[in-house]
Amino acid sequence: MTITRPSHFARRVLPALVSAVVLSGVVTSAFAHDRDRDDDADRYDPVVLRFSTVGDSRQDPKHPDPTTMPVPGQDQNWLQNTKALARILETVNAQKSKLLFFNGDMIMGYGKASSPASTSVADVVGSDLMAFYKQYAYWRGMVAPTIESGTYIVPVPGNHEVQCKACGKAAQVENENAWRANMGDIILDTTRLEAVVGPNVANVDVADHKDDDALTTDQSQLSYSFDVDNVHFAVINTDAVGYDNHAPIGWLTKDLDAAKRRGVGNIFVFGHKPAYTYYYDAAGDPGVSGIDKDAAKRDEFWNLIESYGATYFCGHEHIFNMRQPTAGIGGHAWQVIVGAGGSPFEVAPGTTTFSPSTDRAYSWATVSVHRSGAADIAAYGFDDSFGRTRLLKRVHVPATR
Repeated sequence: MTITRPSHFARRVLPALVSAVVLSGVVTSAFAHDRDRDDDADRYDPVVLRFSTVGDSRQDPKHPDPTTMPVPGQDQNWLQNTKALARILETVNAQKSKLLFFNGDMIMGYGKASSPASTSVADVVGSDLMAFYKQYAYWRGMVAPTIESGTYIVPVPGNHEVQCKACGKAAQVENENAWRANMGDIILDTTRLEAVVGPNVANVDVADHKDDDALTTDQSQLSYSFDVDNVHFAVINTDAVGYDNHAPIGWLTKDLDAAKRRGVGNIFVFGHKPAYTYYYDAAGDPGVSGIDKDAAKRDEFWNLIESYGATYFCGHEHIFNMRQPTAGIGGHAWQVIVGAGGSPFEVAPGTTTFSPSTDRAYSWATVSVHRSGAADIAAYGFDDSFGRTRLLKRVHVPATR
């Protein structure tokens, strides 16, 4: 009997094309080519885990991006860019990502989620507390199919979740409590997570470590960490009460040191605000937007990222940018801004920018971690007219050990 092996087309090209068609109904040749190119390398150092990351999907009906006007009624009510987020979630799921780290600003929030003084129906319905819970509920409803389809959602607090605009854009304990009330069931449901990634979740730490950074409020489930196999993930709250625009360096130092001593193959850190603002405007200055509002604290945080060979993913700026901020002075760590998950773009149409092909693209990053601990970061996106998904940038990150 003659055994006929499947052709290269049947084994490699056809599955890639099928995946490309699945990605939001658009033939995304970039992703198909990307996977096919990796086949030979994967035989020697196979991919053991794939995850994605994005942030900032909340809508702002008062200041929407012109391309989203008129803002649909549901998005005016629920304050979400439903169309952009739905497509990103569908595509991430089709890319077979096991986890999706969502880097904050999934809701408009920005109020104070305290109980209203009056218990009248009108006052309760019109309260900030009700607004927070309503917006969280809509976002949770959107991501629920993603979780049930095999991509676990890992939430990261953003300033719109924890800060109050009328309070001076400062974090509030009421908002931190609202975060735990609405996100706590997935921070961290080890049983559900292991059903997705396998029985290799370890060193889960969601406890309160406020004392490590002299903070005044409970930081449990706001800054937390865990391992999946030999990969370490750390989530940080960049806007703790009384400590806005900073990173919990004390806790993070202990956490990364413990991970390194365990011999993890790679370390990935997720926060909302960037360590280094991306100055996209070739003609103007958009202003400092992140941890770099305190340059000394920024340097302390980035030295930590560099010393442990970590990669930092963030959002806050509604834009895509991937760079090694201190490469010119010997740095190697990557900062990946993926804050273009649906919120009004940082860049107004017609603005002259340094990266015009990507500065107004809805975007996310998908990371393939190899058995050795090395990783490939591939950023994908589509333009503001919702054209085809394309590869924006790809880099290789060596193992940390």
